[in-house]
Amino acid sequence: MELKEKQKKILDVAVELFKEKGYMGSSVRDLATKLNIKAASLYAHIRSKEEILEWICFGIANEFFTQLQEIKNTSIPPKEKLNLFIDKHLSVVLKNRDVTHIYSNEWRHLDGRLPEFIEMRKNYQLEVEKLLIEIYKAENWELKSPAFTTRFILHTLNNSYFWFKRNVESTVEITDEIRDKILFGLIGKS
Repeated sequence: MELKEKQKKILDVAVELFKEKGYMGSSVRDLATKLNIKAASLYAHIRSKEEILEWICFGIANEFFTQLQEIKNTSIPPKEKLNLFIDKHLSVVLKNRDVTHIYSNEWRHLDGRLPEFIEMRKNYQLEVEKLLIEIYKAENWELKSPAFTTRFILHTLNNSYFWFKRNVESTVEITDEIRDKILFGLIGKS
């Protein structure tokens, strides 16, 4: 869904507010105050606070899917595909630190579209799992639990924004370290 300019501004301010107070701790009135407008005026641009959460959660989920599809469509060697997956997933997370924080912690509040979102997350996890199985088979690596391994990798990548201090360390260096930890932890060798 393409947001209008005013909706993008509302989204940006909402992300700050949700990160600061949490989704449940934030109100439309809080958002309007931060935007310096009346709460009633806000409804000319949004249906509800939940719609903003939908924009956040479905927006970044679609970014993850887009990156995954690009990886699946490459013809690079399997180990490089795993490296590329880690790089691209981390890139989305780090480009959207605050959004990722909200996505990871507040998605349960998507009342109206929660089943759809849960299905979307499951589908993404299954697609990543298929990619990992393909890579492991091609590299002749042992994969004892594809579902657990997939959840472990996704949890690590999705929560990596905690480890990245803004403007302190190079994201390239930290991305390399995370990639090394995942790869060496999974295959036990360099």
